[in-house]
Amino acid sequence: MELGGEGKMKSGKKGTRTSPFGVGKREGHDSSPFYGRRLFEGLTFQDTPLGNQPLRRPSQQEAWLNKVFCRSSENMEDIPDGSIALAFTSPPYNNGKEYDQDLSLEEYLQLIERVGREVYRVLVPGGRYVINIANQGRKPYLPLTAYFWNLHMRIGFVPMGEIIWVKGKGASGNCAWGSWLSAKSPRIRDVHEYLLVLGKKETSRPDQGRSTITRDEFLEATLSTWYIPPERAKKVGHPAPFPVELAERVIQLYTYEGDVVLDPFAGSGTTLVAAKKLRRGYVGYEIVPDYCRLIQKRLEGCHAESENGNQ
Repeated sequence: MELGGEGKMKSGKKGTRTSPFGVGKREGHDSSPFYGRRLFEGLTFQDTPLGNQPLRRPSQQEAWLNKVFCRSSENMEDIPDGSIALAFTSPPYNNGKEYDQDLSLEEYLQLIERVGREVYRVLVPGGRYVINIANQGRKPYLPLTAYFWNLHMRIGFVPMGEIIWVKGKGASGNCAWGSWLSAKSPRIRDVHEYLLVLGKKETSRPDQGRSTITRDEFLEATLSTWYIPPERAKKVGHPAPFPVELAERVIQLYTYEGDVVLDPFAGSGTTLVAAKKLRRGYVGYEIVPDYCRLIQKRLEGCHAESENGNQ
């Protein structure tokens, strides 16, 4: 809705502006004074409205759709430009899991950047790249989230938000020790991970589609803190799985039914399983043959939810 003169919207309704004290209800208002402040100088990106332009909808006959490629996502030549609505992944943390290489920080970030550039290419304008990542270590603490934000902004991604995934209350009696009951050197125990939300060029999708998220699900998913229990590694057969519920919430929030979801570090295939359940297309890349077989087995045992189940 456009603003007319004297701070009133052209519909005749009184316009509102960003309040210094916040507001107690949802309302549309003119936020241009807020984004016009010098704090946002230099943070420019392409945000040209594309109208109701349809995005590329892959046909069911395309060879790459609903496939798992057992090779690196550093080159996703199988996928045409602008074909993916959402990429959701949890990359290897390079912290000593059985599938990790012992890369230096520089080498590790170079790998993440190569994959990120391919993700950027295959995403639709307004598409999202959501990365599940945790910071590492204690002596020193390695803030991987800071490196990831900077790296992906250099590629051209627009930062769209950060979700804190709380995996548990951490009251089980375990301790990171450091100094016990002393201020000398206590250690912080992480009971959360992060979901970094990045957009390609636009801050919104230029097209329309059928969303399958309910009102209550939307209200919960748009909070910055998600309380979802972790998945048990032995149950899935992978040392670092995330729960299907986490992937489902991301997919419901950022895609329409029929969109295509990508996981460039597919792991145990949870993102692909969630996409199939929710009637989305999927494509994944994984370099470990045993995990490729695990993904295929999980997908074969997964069935799309009924249409009534998505209402």
